[in-house]
Amino acid sequence: MLLRPLIHTLERRFHQRDIDRRLVRPFEWGEEFLGDAHPGGDPLQRIQEHNRQALAASHTYFAPPTSEPGQFDFDGFWLRFPSAIRTPYPENNTVHARYYPGGEMAAIVLPQWNGDEQAHVGLCKALQRFGVGALRLSLPYHDRRRPEGLERADYMVGPNIGRTIQAVRQAVLDVRRAADWLAGRGIRRIGLLGTSIGSCVGWLAFVHDPRLDLGAFNHVSSYFGDVVWRGITTSHIRRTLEQHMTLEEVREAWLALSPIAYVSRLRGNSRPMLMLSALYDLSFPPDLSRRLFDQVEREQIRVQKVFLPCGHYTGGRPPFSYLTGYHLVNFFRRQRETFLKSESAA
Repeated sequence: MLLRPLIHTLERRFHQRDIDRRLVRPFEWGEEFLGDAHPGGDPLQRIQEHNRQALAASHTYFAPPTSEPGQFDFDGFWLRFPSAIRTPYPENNTVHARYYPGGEMAAIVLPQWNGDEQAHVGLCKALQRFGVGALRLSLPYHDRRRPEGLERADYMVGPNIGRTIQAVRQAVLDVRRAADWLAGRGIRRIGLLGTSIGSCVGWLAFVHDPRLDLGAFNHVSSYFGDVVWRGITTSHIRRTLEQHMTLEEVREAWLALSPIAYVSRLRGNSRPMLMLSALYDLSFPPDLSRRLFDQVEREQIRVQKVFLPCGHYTGGRPPFSYLTGYHLVNFFRRQRETFLKSESAA
């Protein structure tokens, strides 16, 4: 308890460092990004219906078209391939990833929202040292995928409801195409490692793609809309949203992006999972994380849980970044050892 006020002070201080770059953008329903634009009527009801249909047919909704080998361009380090969703922004329509080869196991690594081009590179190299390959994927609207004129990845999460849905769905499809590429290279065990928004994207991909053999989810939460509404990182987005919607409406508008909506799909899952949560997180409030943990327990899903004595920003800085890295890398190291033992026994 003595650590809480210190961590909260640091979290607010780190948040304030780039406050001038956090633009308060206008509210938009963004139905055109969902292919559901209709004149007149109630756009909220249509977006709610979009979510209901997505949830009911999520295995189709989060399934990319079949990949063709010729789609992948790999120069020995950088991998490029077309995204399964075409957006109005050409830069965002090509997926960029860096590959750090290991053995017969590799992790698709998904950094946090607004992580720069170096985010999680150190983690990829650490995995590589222990014989685990790493494919560090750039999320939609990030680094090389960011449209000209944008300083931040505001188009991935923002007060444009439909564009946010499309961007997260696009990220999930990108992950599954990246898995196609790894499988085509003979990688026999494919894992996921996601942080923050990367954790959410990774969870959705893990639920819907049984080829993903293990998953590590750093900073987990339950409802996408609640995180945006209550987290300090997205407080500038809430400023716009609350002029047009209630929290309950935001939750329903982004329900198809919410990890808790898919927990039951993992009932009976035997794939190794690691979930990390920060005890003093002001961006992913701990009570929202506990909702996900509680639902996982109710469904009797086996998962390794770790609670870190830090917050969202502090979790990415020493000394807590070393602790986070230890848990993530050690998870993959142990799973690799288990895999190699099973291979030798066979």
